[in-house]
Amino acid sequence: MDRFRRPADPQIDGLVRAAQASARARSSLRPSRRQVLGGGALGAGAALLGACAPPQPPTGGAAQVELPQDLSDTDKTVRWANWTAYLDMDDAGKTYPTLEAFEKEIGLTVSYTEDIDDNDTYFNKIAPQLRAKQDINRDIFTFTDWMANRIIREGLCQPLELIQMPNASNLLTPLKEVGFDPGRQHSLTWQSGFAGIGYHKKKVGRELKSLEDLWADDLKGRISVLSEFRDTLGLIMQGQGVDPSGEFTRAQFEAAIGEIDKRLTDGYIRRIKGNSYLNDLKSGNAVAGIVWSGDLFILRAETEDDDWEFVIPESGGMLWSDNLMVPITSQHRRNAQQLMDYYYEPQVAAEVAAWVNYICPVEGAREEMEKIDPELAESPFIFPGEKYIEDKNIVGFRALSAQDDADYSALWAKAVGN
Repeated sequence: MDRFRRPADPQIDGLVRAAQASARARSSLRPSRRQVLGGGALGAGAALLGACAPPQPPTGGAAQVELPQDLSDTDKTVRWANWTAYLDMDDAGKTYPTLEAFEKEIGLTVSYTEDIDDNDTYFNKIAPQLRAKQDINRDIFTFTDWMANRIIREGLCQPLELIQMPNASNLLTPLKEVGFDPGRQHSLTWQSGFAGIGYHKKKVGRELKSLEDLWADDLKGRISVLSEFRDTLGLIMQGQGVDPSGEFTRAQFEAAIGEIDKRLTDGYIRRIKGNSYLNDLKSGNAVAGIVWSGDLFILRAETEDDDWEFVIPESGGMLWSDNLMVPITSQHRRNAQQLMDYYYEPQVAAEVAAWVNYICPVEGAREEMEKIDPELAESPFIFPGEKYIEDKNIVGFRALSAQDDADYSALWAKAVGN
């Protein structure tokens, strides 16, 4: 029997149970994937889960790359850098069942490390070596779309041989054409998730349906906001009638910053945080805010508190996505591709999705999930479907050019005092 109390809302029951499994394995209460995502959110790609038109890629494209000799035929290893709590684990939290099955089936030895705690931090650590063509001892790394965009633009990853990866065709059709990586020549989606409003129903005392609902006098000083501008400002822009996945202007971006600046000055926002915003929710210092979906369900499961609620604002929500890529210095590209291909088998993808409780990008995984857990297969937070995305107006922040990326990041850093 689960040690967590079951939620009253049947729509999210399956997702909370997935969070419970995740929490059991994180016995030491290590932070989740999104708890430590100080710099990550969706670029253009995952927005295409809905019936949206693909955003246009930034000008310039990827740099030309020189590939190292591949040793996969003789060196049967592959090294994968991922985020914490982002792969299925056994009940003891010590082994990765799908990874062990891969090693047994394929005959490769996998070195799996949870050494990515933030997009910028990890990238800044490895980028000098990559630019110098030095091995970083990793053959796969997992980055959020906007950082994947930067990596591709700088030529710091290798092109994928899709012909060697038959299961890659299982990538959901709307995700196959993304602005930052047209044709998916350099990346495959790992997982995705939503950004929206989270709040404690009992402490707030009413439903929160819109961003305006956050700026109520009785919530002043009790609101937490994400430091990732693509999520926070994306939601604000939607509330202002601007499509963050489209060709918005600098003035529109600055107007969204102005809204956050006003709410900070007026004392409504307690803090703008990345990797520790859940601490304020757990302690009660904050009772609502702009949050990531997976975190709220994990919080609900870990605290055994059914009053934590996640909603997509009436004006729309944001969607982020993470991607598997091969570093430019890897000498095991084909081994890495075998591992990526394995995780695109629907049955394997379903096993992972049942544990990590994020949006699964693999066609056919929902049918496999029905065999594992029929209720989980109905969760819109794991298998949202195009209609759900479209009806809720959930989009992704468009891929930025290098100049816009730098300019907008600087504007946001100034606004939040960094």
